[in-house]
Amino acid sequence: MLAVLCASLLLVAMDATILNVALPSLIDDLRPTALQQLWIIDIYGLVLGGLLVTTGAVGDRFGRKKLFLIGFVLFGVASVIAATAGSSTQLIAGRVLLGIGGAMVMPSTLSLIRNIFTDPRERARAIGIWAAVAGAGAAIGPLIGGLLVEQYGWAAAFWVNVPVVVITVVAGIWLLPEFKDPGSHALDVVSALLSVVGVVALAWGIKHVAKGGPGAVDLLILAAGIGLLAWFALRQLKLKDPLLDVRLFLNRPFTAAALTTLMAMLAAGAALFLVSLWLQYVHGYTPFEAGLRTLPTALAMLVSSLLAPMLMHRIGVRASMALGLAALVAGFTLLALAPQPTSYAYVAVFLVTVGFGDGLAVTTAASVLVSAVPAERAGQAGAVSETSYELGVGLGVALLGSVHAAAFARHMSGTPAQAAESIGGAKEFAERLPAAEGTRLLERARDAFDSALTTTSYMSLGIAAAVLVLVVWMVPKEFEATGSGH
Repeated sequence: MLAVLCASLLLVAMDATILNVALPSLIDDLRPTALQQLWIIDIYGLVLGGLLVTTGAVGDRFGRKKLFLIGFVLFGVASVIAATAGSSTQLIAGRVLLGIGGAMVMPSTLSLIRNIFTDPRERARAIGIWAAVAGAGAAIGPLIGGLLVEQYGWAAAFWVNVPVVVITVVAGIWLLPEFKDPGSHALDVVSALLSVVGVVALAWGIKHVAKGGPGAVDLLILAAGIGLLAWFALRQLKLKDPLLDVRLFLNRPFTAAALTTLMAMLAAGAALFLVSLWLQYVHGYTPFEAGLRTLPTALAMLVSSLLAPMLMHRIGVRASMALGLAALVAGFTLLALAPQPTSYAYVAVFLVTVGFGDGLAVTTAASVLVSAVPAERAGQAGAVSETSYELGVGLGVALLGSVHAAAFARHMSGTPAQAAESIGGAKEFAERLPAAEGTRLLERARDAFDSALTTTSYMSLGIAAAVLVLVVWMVPKEFEATGSGH
């Protein structure tokens, strides 16, 4: 049963990053604008993150196995739509549907683990394996994507989903038990709309404000997102059977765990995206070679996720979460202070450090979140954990990706607009220039990308350090993620 859940999770997690290395070849084929490029990468995580609270509640009410299977079938259909895309618009639409399907699958996996594994120690180990698969999936996405893109083109990054979907759905029908909350009320549609539109509006606003020079409409959308989420929270307090019991956030360890997952994935997700581009555009590696060089992150995540249950038992929950976040701080400090031009040796150590810290922090946080709710409300804990995870990846690419783009453009000031827009644009523009002139422009673009990566590293370092301080303050030293449901 755990194997079926983990197989589906691996696929959903991989799709969050598999396009990182496919982006250059996809750009050559579909010619998306810079904004479309960002949407192609992060719309998946944003839609998924926006829907998770609603789908977690749907699973509690109508059956987690049922939701899991329907979501995975939709995931397969969406993969076909994305794989056959002849335009950026169709590809973005396919990614939206992938996000919807993924949102139905992800909270179901964690909530089913909560129900299947009733012993706290067994559950901690199962969550460790679950988190290792989620982290490894996000980290090996670039490697699998690179291999497929080189051999068969970018569409293969989506076609690979289809056979896995078929096998997992058939196995899930036979193997997975059904769970739902028999005492739940009908789904509150207004709350569902408020949570979805609020999260997407908030993410849109942050994306455009971070890019610099936001218009009145962008600021209005950001304010609307904040307002809708505030309305959602107030509405939940009045409902007998809320979509999300917001009172859970009065529990300081629960809130600290959600923030840890969000911010760890925000920093690490953006770093993986930018490092994949850096490897290809600055160092000229092929997609597969770039994916291979990001593999240390996957291995480090795998090790730390599996070590997390033992560390929580030995040194405690707070110390484990703090250790993971401290590793993130160390990794980003190393990258920020690395001499330019940055060598891969520095990046490799950075990837190991960040992978270890991310795996440990996220696994520990998931154990805290799941143990805070009774079994019949496991969908809510799964939704909070997965929303924090996926929204972190999506916002990381949107926010830190936009900061990096703005810093790149600043370093490229005085060059044509296409060259200053992105390193891909600079490469394309340089190919139309005389050889010597094009080489000089490319050298400047590589230096600009490197400098912008340093700027982004400092920002990520600040985020990780702030969350580390919050965790030490909010989680009592004696706190234990026992899985008691209290």
